Amino acid sequence: MTDGDSRSTTRAGDAFRSRNFRLYQSARLMAIIGAEAQSVAVAWQVYQITHSALDLGLTGLALFLPGLIFMLAAGHAADRYDRRRIILLCYALQAICTGALLWLSLSPWALAGHRIWPIYAVLVGIGMGRAFSGPASSALLPSLVPKDHFVNAVTWGASIYQIANMSGPAVGGILFTLPLFGALLPLHGAPIVYVLTLTMLLGFIILVSMIRPEPIERKTGAFSTRTMLAGLEYVWRTKLLLGSISLDLFAVMLGGAVALLPIFATEILHAGPRGLGLLRAMPSVGALIVSLLLVLRPIKRRAGVTMLICVAIYGVATIVFGLSRNLWLSLAALVVTGASDMVSVVVRSSMLQLATPPEMRGRVSAVNWLFVGASNEFGEFESGLTASWWGAVPAVIFGGIASVVVTLSASALFPKLRRADALTAESLMEVNQELSAAEAID
Repeated sequence: MTDGDSRSTTRAGDAFRSRNFRLYQSARLMAIIGAEAQSVAVAWQVYQITHSALDLGLTGLALFLPGLIFMLAAGHAADRYDRRRIILLCYALQAICTGALLWLSLSPWALAGHRIWPIYAVLVGIGMGRAFSGPASSALLPSLVPKDHFVNAVTWGASIYQIANMSGPAVGGILFTLPLFGALLPLHGAPIVYVLTLTMLLGFIILVSMIRPEPIERKTGAFSTRTMLAGLEYVWRTKLLLGSISLDLFAVMLGGAVALLPIFATEILHAGPRGLGLLRAMPSVGALIVSLLLVLRPIKRRAGVTMLICVAIYGVATIVFGLSRNLWLSLAALVVTGASDMVSVVVRSSMLQLATPPEMRGRVSAVNWLFVGASNEFGEFESGLTASWWGAVPAVIFGGIASVVVTLSASALFPKLRRADALTAESLMEVNQELSAAEAID
């Protein structure tokens, strides 16, 4: 990372000077819009069939399980093989799975029997693609931009993610209720959303195939349990990373309410599919606002304390959402959750890459993706399970309280996270002396 004088001359759009970065972020924008629109269609379709909070939670579990099972192998693959090719193969698999969802949504066999298990089976396939593409994508980013522009690239990447995350659910909710008549048959509801997702995935594959990342030196050692576990061992030894990743894991897993939004949209706020799309989009509205502010005014000092404060705010906003019976207050609370979570995302992502050697980024990113998957997809299962016990509202309120408790606990357990200051490799090295042991791990 450059010194202080060089950083002062950086510009907000530095990362976009790279053609590779422009292509990759354009591809991500398309893929995430499609995926988020698809998530709305799947959630609404499942709830229409089952009217069960637990079945909604199982959609998250189906997406999460492949990551849990294949996390170590995915990280090893990202460090040993061409990351761009891994990404292309994984998104081709996801395109096939989306085609299967489209077929199921039109199939008389599936519709007549109200069969839910084929949807879960397809979601497992999508989860498999995400399990292997996640570490490869995260580890690929540093090779797309110069080192001095990396934090700027992380912030812009988060902004683009939130733009897509904001528009995708809204597009999905609108399309779900809009009949479009094709040449052969009318498309209404989930099928038209799946057509959009499939189109976006194909666009992603075309754009990523045009990327030519900078080559990196890879170690070609034999596959072994030790090399697979190296990322997990590195995170465990590097308490700064362990603290930031585990804070996100437990706070978001316990405090997340995404899986229960169909219940809130239907039974509590009476907003329908379009209301569901708005609810799904609001966290991304808040996150987008904050990410754009961070592009203009990046975090320069006290990054760790800032992260802890924002995660606590996330928990409080979740409690407000759980208590609300007004659509506008609920939307505002979700905006705050997204805004506060975005700070955590930028800080954690920057720490992850800056504190990890290039040859280990795939395996360390795999550990991070497992934690992120646990906080999101497994968190959806946890939300569905607790809602089936206590009801949707108590489950969300309990989750928000738990997020605040987790933040206080992380502040006490990981003092190095509290002391993290500037988001530079030098500053993180000073805070975390364990980084000097990186070369001892293959």
